[in-house]
Amino acid sequence: MSLVTVGTVAFDTIETPYGKAERVVGGACTYISIAASYFTKDINLVSVIGDDFPDAELKYLKKRGVNLEGLDIKEGQKSFFWAGKYHDNMNQRDTLDTQLNVLADFNPKLPASYKDSKYLMLGNLTPDVQMSVIKQMKKRPKLVVMDTMNFWMDIAMPSLKKVIKKVDVLTINDEEARQLSGEYSLVTAAKVIQKMGPSFLVIKKGEHGALLFHGEKMFYAPAMPLAQVFDPTGAGDTFAGGFIGYLAKTDNISWENMKRAIIYGSAMASFCVEEFSINRLKTLKAAEIKKRVKAFANLVKFDPKL
Repeated sequence: MSLVTVGTVAFDTIETPYGKAERVVGGACTYISIAASYFTKDINLVSVIGDDFPDAELKYLKKRGVNLEGLDIKEGQKSFFWAGKYHDNMNQRDTLDTQLNVLADFNPKLPASYKDSKYLMLGNLTPDVQMSVIKQMKKRPKLVVMDTMNFWMDIAMPSLKKVIKKVDVLTINDEEARQLSGEYSLVTAAKVIQKMGPSFLVIKKGEHGALLFHGEKMFYAPAMPLAQVFDPTGAGDTFAGGFIGYLAKTDNISWENMKRAIIYGSAMASFCVEEFSINRLKTLKAAEIKKRVKAFANLVKFDPKL
């Protein structure tokens, strides 16, 4: 089913204990769209770049079935850039540089062909931009998924809450869930956040997996234990792309299928961290995804013998 993905297409410079990658392709919308493309080929990207972004990378996105009609290319301007350094435990990082460039005045305009899309994935952007995209849809999509971060909670909480009211699924990490709700217990936090609007809440816990909440129901998906994590950048966005991509493919937003989507999202994220940038996602095969999902299932498969 048709899917609109909104977010950044950018450059990153990343340093981890395993090395450094300079000015590699990044951005939330990039990771989301590539991950989703392994499940559906009807992806409509909305973003902005400068004329410094490589044509080869745009051709790759098109090859993956990503429609770039909604990609605004600003002549004579530079793409969004972020640089960061990860600590030894890979759970913490320091931002070394952020250059908004074309993102500073990003005002997305949805092409007419996008406005009837059935699924909408709002990547991490300003709440006002996210609301603008929702309002441009001809009719409410079957499912609206939104990602956000603590930065917007710090500086734009009233606007953020207005957008949260409009979405079906909110994806945030555990620290952000606590900040948004004012509650330390994630179970209690989930109840508070669901009252704000979203009927489903995904709380990402990095190397400790993810939690899915819906009413009184709760599902836990473990993270795949990996020998090495080379680069966590984009893992959360890859998770979101796998999650929404699987839902768009199956066109089923039931509780049981949401649980499966969480596992597929987790599987995609586990591949992403194996190499810098989008490199691992570029070489991924369908058989590998199937095998990894099966491995996830085996992580929690047991006979309780009650």
